[in-house]
Amino acid sequence: MDYSQPRRADALACEYVTGTLRGAARRRFEALLPAHPALADAVAQWQARLMPMHQALPPVEPPARVWAGITQRLWPAPARAPWWQRLGLWRALSAGTGALALVLAMQVGQAPAPEAPLIVVLDLTGAVPDAGTRVVASFSADGQALVVRPLTPVQVAPGRSLQLWWARKDGPPQSLGLIDAQQNTRLLKARLEGGLRGSGLDHMAVSVEPAGGSPTGKPTGPVAFYGNVQL
Repeated sequence: MDYSQPRRADALACEYVTGTLRGAARRRFEALLPAHPALADAVAQWQARLMPMHQALPPVEPPARVWAGITQRLWPAPARAPWWQRLGLWRALSAGTGALALVLAMQVGQAPAPEAPLIVVLDLTGAVPDAGTRVVASFSADGQALVVRPLTPVQVAPGRSLQLWWARKDGPPQSLGLIDAQQNTRLLKARLEGGLRGSGLDHMAVSVEPAGGSPTGKPTGPVAFYGNVQL
């Protein structure tokens, strides 16, 4: 495969940086990076494009149990004598109490790591000539904020606007709001029913609508960008 082709390198770098390139394909790509300057340059360009979006998302504070779990894994408490050998007062407690404490300790030690933001790349559909290249949407891990950015300015006719939509696999599209055709748009409290992970989010799209947005609550104009979602 010729990795020096700009379009091929750009597509692979896009999947790598946004996290959609996984498993053996991702490991193979990482092994190829040092020997292919075109791939390394494409990765650097995608990282530079997406960095402002990450900075625009609000920070998510991990729960206390996450830090407790990390601390326990890095600096485990030293082994101590069984509590029933040290505290005679508690010898009469049932074995069930000790088992419950053990289960709770294991749950803390195995606390899940904080979730990363979800990045969705929406590609050109061809329905709008010279619309641009791609639109990238980045959800915060808690699904409460969304930053959308066209990688190049989108040419929109006077009196028209761009509207962002999301949909479940078999559901109707629902609006997330209007987006700027030139720069970042930050949408707070994105309306995903059930939150980011429980919404059933399957795909997203950007349509061209009248100024102020669709008058019907559904897409009325051509769909300029479309992207599938991998949760």
